[in-house]
Amino acid sequence: MICKWCLRIGAVAYLAALALLAIGSFGLFGQPRDPLAGVFLMPLGLPWGLWTGAAAEGLRPWLAALAPLLNLVLLALACRWHRRRTS
Repeated sequence: MICKWCLRIGAVAYLAALALLAIGSFGLFGQPRDPLAGVFLMPLGLPWGLWTGAAAEGLRPWLAALAPLLNLVLLALACRWHRRRTS
């Protein structure tokens, strides 16, 4: 049960960080453009976000934005494994 809630909270935090990135990067809703709009994605994507430095320059922002998704997938797999093991 707690695993599902952690997964849901992580997914909501990821979607909120993506929304803030879009709003700050493109200046949506009258907001000024902010170069630090993706700062909330960084802690959600650790440690995978740190490895994006080896990628091509144009690919780095996309990999950094998708790094939290990898954490969510790993958490979902861990929840599934735990559920099978305990039942």
